Amino acid sequence: MSQTELREFDLNVLAPNGLRRGRTTGSCATAAVKAALYLLLHGERHAQVQITLADDTHYLTVPIQDCRWLNEHTARADVLKDGGDDPDNTHGATIFAEVRRNNEGQIRFFAGSGVGTATQPGLRVAVGEPAINPTPRKMMRQAVAEVSDNKDQGFDLIIGCINGEAIAKKTFNPRLGIVGGISILGTSGIVEPLSLASWIASIEVYVRVALGGDDINSIALLPGKIGRTYAKEALGLPEQRSVQIANFLGDALDFLQQALAEQQRHLDVLWLLGHPGKLAKVLDGVWDTHSSRSDMAMSVVARVAGERGFDSRLVQELEQANTVEAAMERLKKETGAQALWIDIEQRIAALVHQRVPAVKKVEVRLFNLQGESLGAD
Repeated sequence: MSQTELREFDLNVLAPNGLRRGRTTGSCATAAVKAALYLLLHGERHAQVQITLADDTHYLTVPIQDCRWLNEHTARADVLKDGGDDPDNTHGATIFAEVRRNNEGQIRFFAGSGVGTATQPGLRVAVGEPAINPTPRKMMRQAVAEVSDNKDQGFDLIIGCINGEAIAKKTFNPRLGIVGGISILGTSGIVEPLSLASWIASIEVYVRVALGGDDINSIALLPGKIGRTYAKEALGLPEQRSVQIANFLGDALDFLQQALAEQQRHLDVLWLLGHPGKLAKVLDGVWDTHSSRSDMAMSVVARVAGERGFDSRLVQELEQANTVEAAMERLKKETGAQALWIDIEQRIAALVHQRVPAVKKVEVRLFNLQGESLGAD
């Protein structure tokens, strides 16, 4: 689809919960790359640019804060990060891109000042690579293709963040082995306002809608998009019976119990579907799973592995893994891995059930980032 056929994603249109969406660091970096390329290749300074979003069906218009030559071979553009009504540590930061030609015929990514570099395995980028995730890289490559007339010309894209090293100290990056600054993130290019108190109130509405109807015997709660396919295809649940709850598992369970008690009814099955990086935190008594309010879940996985008799060296490796995803990769080699994840699923289910006694049965399914089942089928 050419850019002229894309539909605009209008950030002025509020999300369903009445909050304002924002642009990810990945969208900001992509816009900076595109603006710098316009100056480098065409001598044009743009006050705003249109970038193609990750779904390849929408574009986003992004204002450019500054665009200038650094030298005769390099152009730079700056973009202000606006997280909408879901501000995070990078909200208000300046993301910049320095762009220059290379003779390699490839698009190469580099960490500029304030953007980190991966030093440990288990992340979505290789060790030694700048902490720029796959989706932002895809979007930046698309931006190059849209501006450059020469498909064989290579470019170096140097992505940075003003004061990024200080900002990163407020994030998990140091523990993840990302040194030198922030990560350039985003899976869609759009920040959905899911983590504010006002979103909690909307979850109650979604839960009650999911329970609507006398013949409803099961619903699903999903912290994120992972598990959505399972809910639809394996469980056959219509969309309105799968509730996106963001990080607010405890609140969602309380809303569910309250609604069932008011209606003096029971629910046969509650499905809880998602990534263990969120859901396993329940085993530490954590019901608000936002990263700023809870530790990461590797210690939980390691603890259960130890209780199940896994080798002490493996347990230590799991404990010291820089992400839950890295722990999952390590466990792939173990014959008892599936049984371990099933055990974790069952433990989560038991704790959740205590919070929603009006539910007859709680079923938990854990998935990796690719949506592949880890435990029970």
